Amino acid sequence: MNQPDKWIFIVNPVAGNGFAATMENIIRQKAVHYNINAEIVLTQKRGDATFLAEKYAVSGYKYIIGVGGDGTFNEIASSLIARKDIVTGLIPAGTGNDFIQILGFPDRLAESDWDTFFNRNTIAMDAGNCNGMFFFNGMGLGFDAAVAAENYTAPGDVKKGGKNKYIWQILKTILLYSEKRMKTVNKGKADETECFMNTVSIGRRFAGGFFITPDAIANDSLLDVCMVRKISVPRRLFVLTMVPKGTHIRDKNVSYYQTDRLTLEFSEKVPFHLDGELHFSERFDIKIMPAAINIIYNPSGKHFFRLPS
Repeated sequence: MNQPDKWIFIVNPVAGNGFAATMENIIRQKAVHYNINAEIVLTQKRGDATFLAEKYAVSGYKYIIGVGGDGTFNEIASSLIARKDIVTGLIPAGTGNDFIQILGFPDRLAESDWDTFFNRNTIAMDAGNCNGMFFFNGMGLGFDAAVAAENYTAPGDVKKGGKNKYIWQILKTILLYSEKRMKTVNKGKADETECFMNTVSIGRRFAGGFFITPDAIANDSLLDVCMVRKISVPRRLFVLTMVPKGTHIRDKNVSYYQTDRLTLEFSEKVPFHLDGELHFSERFDIKIMPAAINIIYNPSGKHFFRLPS
């Protein structure tokens, strides 16, 4: 007799300013309701989700699910690259919840969304690789990395505040950010420019509502790149007002393109983020990893996948 598939829910209790911790009892109730063989484990510090995902993967768990935000999911999925035998997913419980948009689920699950989630509709999704580290929504340098840096007390510490903090940090950085010169090598062609912002993505949405790469498809084996050249403060404000609707890509100061790999270089170490988590480097070797993970998605929602015809 076949044993039922085993599920593990990895909860980051501090995600969403503690909202994720409130999901523990709800998940227990849903596991009973949907008759799944589930366990729940809580993280205690940064990096725990990666360790736990690896542990349960080698222990024969079929479904390894994150409960938290983009950073929580990044930790989990990074340990499941190319594990075709495992399905991952996310119960959104973070602050920005940008990654969940790719999958067609809302920022907070309604009752009908739980039905959809446990239907286990699964699709293979791309991942990005930057200097050997992974991203599943996107990475950013320049302005948005500076915003991410403002969101930390120090590299590796827990995040501060919520969505209101994001807005203040964005406005502050618009006024004070100073562009740095960047060299780009894409398909053998080199270019240098002073760059206000450079986003490389799998998904479309960042910072809780900014569609920086509005044409991104999460399983097309391509990275979407949006680069904004050096612009004045008034122009920064104007361009950023266009970002929520994705119309900024038509601005003359914006370059938008797709590629499967590129290299970026700076003369000094600069901050960058991977799915909102802060790092530093001066060289960035970036490439796409097609169909890197299997993930639960909502086929009837507004997802960002290309489905077979």
